[in-house]
Amino acid sequence: MRLEGKVAIITGASRSIGKAIALRYALEGAKVVVNYLDSPQLAENVVNEIIANGGTAFACYADVSKQAEFQTMVEETVKQYGTVDILVNNAGIDPRKNWLEISMDDWDHVMNVNVKSQFIGAQLVFPYMKAQGYGKIINVSSITFLTGQKGFPHYIASKGAVVGLTRALAREIGEHGITVNCIIPGAILTEVELEKVGSIEAQQQGTEYLLKEQSIKRRITGSDIEGAFVFLASADSDSLTGQSLNVDGGWVMH
Repeated sequence: MRLEGKVAIITGASRSIGKAIALRYALEGAKVVVNYLDSPQLAENVVNEIIANGGTAFACYADVSKQAEFQTMVEETVKQYGTVDILVNNAGIDPRKNWLEISMDDWDHVMNVNVKSQFIGAQLVFPYMKAQGYGKIINVSSITFLTGQKGFPHYIASKGAVVGLTRALAREIGEHGITVNCIIPGAILTEVELEKVGSIEAQQQGTEYLLKEQSIKRRITGSDIEGAFVFLASADSDSLTGQSLNVDGGWVMH
């Protein structure tokens, strides 16, 4: 097990990509904190599955865009598990809206959840990682930063900021044995995709487009992406920092 004995906080871990990461980290031996905002039962379901498979986990509410709530979660993690070795900044929102209709409140909300939360999280776990001379911070961006898309410029701007933040933090804290890297997921097929695109027809059209664009001619799922998160959380990536790794089926190459 590649994460044996490590302690991992995963934000937005009650479903979709976050859930896949939590389940895989537990199988790799990590003690997992399943963060959630508005889905306590889903978070408990993830915890129960981890425990049923012999792992260790607890669910923890926090609006990670709010420093005090994120801090409470970190403190509870340290209280229960002693430290924080891995932080996955996965929580994010991607509301669709015509760019001319995006208010400043809309803009700020997306930036707070998608970018500020990642900065807050890094600040809060840093003292524990610095003290032990080792840590892994993994941020989550989006392929839309590389492709450009209509319908959510505030989201795309936030995901570009995540790449910049990753590079900046890697420079700031590398001397303490802490790596900071970024996963750029492609169009990952999750249980919430249909809800986002609005109809089965729209989902089918999206799938047809993706299969034309991707080098790998199938939909990419959570099970395809979780291995990259394990790699960046494990000792195998100790000399890799400030990097962004596409996991998108060979859609965009950079």
